[in-house]
Amino acid sequence: MGPLMLDLTGCELSAEEKELLQHPNTGGVIIFTRNYDSPKQMLELVGQIRRYARDEVIIAVDHEGGRVQRFREGVSAIPSMGSLFPKADENLERSRVVAKEMGWLMATEVLAVGIDISFAPVLDIWGISEVIGDRSFHQDPKVIVAVAGAFIDGMFEAGMQATGKHFPGHGNVLEDSHIAIPVDKRSREEIYNLDLAVFEQLINANKLAGMMPAHVIYPAIDESPAGFSSKWINGILNQELGFKGVVFSDDLAMHGATVIGSYEQRAEQALAAGCDMVLVCNDRSGAVQVLDSLPIGENVELTRKLMTLRAKCTVSWENMHSHSRWNDAQKLLDQLR
Repeated sequence: MGPLMLDLTGCELSAEEKELLQHPNTGGVIIFTRNYDSPKQMLELVGQIRRYARDEVIIAVDHEGGRVQRFREGVSAIPSMGSLFPKADENLERSRVVAKEMGWLMATEVLAVGIDISFAPVLDIWGISEVIGDRSFHQDPKVIVAVAGAFIDGMFEAGMQATGKHFPGHGNVLEDSHIAIPVDKRSREEIYNLDLAVFEQLINANKLAGMMPAHVIYPAIDESPAGFSSKWINGILNQELGFKGVVFSDDLAMHGATVIGSYEQRAEQALAAGCDMVLVCNDRSGAVQVLDSLPIGENVELTRKLMTLRAKCTVSWENMHSHSRWNDAQKLLDQLR
């Protein structure tokens, strides 16, 4: 399995995409709204991807709920996590029950259309970042750990592993790394005691199999964005916090990554810093540049790690609507609305 995750242009594979899936450096595909028409169509597209891929691939989607939910037609409308739990500190146990069922529902529906993982949950603090905002569970790290931990438990019961983002925290910078280069000027102590504490506790609880670092610069620790920093990934995440799972770069086409240089330089530095797989989205020429620039060779350890993320679907799409837990989750959604 190769170290690049790329995207697709439409609802079925183009001739070029069939060729790209044959490249030995292709190890994953990320699905967007433009690739989705219906559950039946998605199952067919996923089948195409796996049929034309040279090797095994991880198929992923950003499907958190709220404004970041790539599939709408034919699937449940899951609210944003922040909108679900504004009073979590008043009834934390109830919030954990709701979170667990929303995690199970999200994961079940994503798995049922053939996808391996959703890049979820968002573990950022609900601070000043508008791009994060109510994608976050809460303002309090202790509440995030409790409620996001329950959401992850639901995902796991559905058969999906969790990927935490955006390490070590994107919530306390105003700028959006999609269109800017955010710089978090807080002290090391502030970052560790607030944002990083969420990731640390969930790693210690063995809740996270994947991690996605932020395209944010934290000058108190390093001058490179976290996703390109060996201090952050190899040093703090892997060695200090003991994380052993898969590290995905955030999209290398985002503006927050441009500080590193060309696509080739971004991919090379992210992988050297400790990322296992890099994402290039919405820029086909950039994805091709990365495919052709990376060395080709068998990476047994990368394949082993990525295969731990493969789907373990517990409810098929055909049986889902008659499944008692799915129907109970629909009733819960009605109550939440």
